[in-house]
Amino acid sequence: MQPSQLSLVDWRRQVNEMYAAVRDDPDHERAHRRWRRDRDRLFREHPQTPLLEDDPLRETGLPYWPYDPAMRFEAPLLPAESQDPEDSRREAPGASSASEDDRVFQAGEDGELVMQLIGRVELPESIGGSLDVWWMRQYGGGIFLPLRDGTAGDGSYGAGRYVLDTAKGSWLGGADDRLVLDLNFAYHPSCRYNPRWICPLAPPGNTITARVEAGEKLEP
Repeated sequence: MQPSQLSLVDWRRQVNEMYAAVRDDPDHERAHRRWRRDRDRLFREHPQTPLLEDDPLRETGLPYWPYDPAMRFEAPLLPAESQDPEDSRREAPGASSASEDDRVFQAGEDGELVMQLIGRVELPESIGGSLDVWWMRQYGGGIFLPLRDGTAGDGSYGAGRYVLDTAKGSWLGGADDRLVLDLNFAYHPSCRYNPRWICPLAPPGNTITARVEAGEKLEP
């Protein structure tokens, strides 16, 4: 492997350790502060940071809304609702087991990512709506839960944020048919910082109108 590949392995190791520390801490607000601190360090120092050399976020750290305990909840994984027939759904090269619940996401250098719709989660009444939950067929599998809410383009990145991407290490916990979700940990994908990345973004089933003023935002 080239040094860049070795550094990518190290980046993913550190992200996994960062989320393990979150899961082990019963004080969720304290865990969030630690997550922010560790994430700022990675973005400032690590060779795999998505930040450009002159990005002021290297010095200031990433901005977030204040921690809101009401944004943390445990949700059952419910059956998926029918997808819009206009959704892009086709079999990607090499994905011989693609089904009608699969969706193809374009991801730049990573090519096409095939994800299977496995269910949905209901959001608290204070927010309303639901979000689709996806299973990523690449990387040995993983849960992917993007979010595009009413702050998109007016407080957060216009294309949305990620709540979970377990193939890359972000996992807050859960068991059997339930997921631990904490929207305070919603974060921007790498394409928000650097045009080198093209990220899979939130499809219609992961878009809500309510403003989720929790997690990472655009301005301090």
